[in-house]
Amino acid sequence: MQPKDIVAQFIADIRAQRLDEAKALLAAEGFEYVGPNMRFLSRDDMLAYQFGMFAIQKDLVLRQLSADGEHVFAILDYRTYFEPIGDVRLAVWFRVREDKIQCVETFYNAAVIENMLGGSLPSAK
Repeated sequence: MQPKDIVAQFIADIRAQRLDEAKALLAAEGFEYVGPNMRFLSRDDMLAYQFGMFAIQKDLVLRQLSADGEHVFAILDYRTYFEPIGDVRLAVWFRVREDKIQCVETFYNAAVIENMLGGSLPSAK
């Protein structure tokens, strides 16, 4: 599969809350997730956090997906049931190597999430 196809499948799996399928698309070694207010160095840690967010996830809408070689860029609307947050617009940069997502970097308004979680956000161990 091409990097863009791998990322499209990953987003579809997260949208459908299929964590095992999403995990299979992430690199087991050397994985990194970077967000505006958290960092994970393990796919399991990132997916554990994502699992916790499923309770408020109403929908994940892919607005744009483009690729430049191993780099894939997505614009998403993260729709929630949690009224204080509402919908969060995300810009996500993926790097795909050897048919696995190696790096995910997410850009969004971090203040909204920090306020929801009371300033207690996970970070890399």
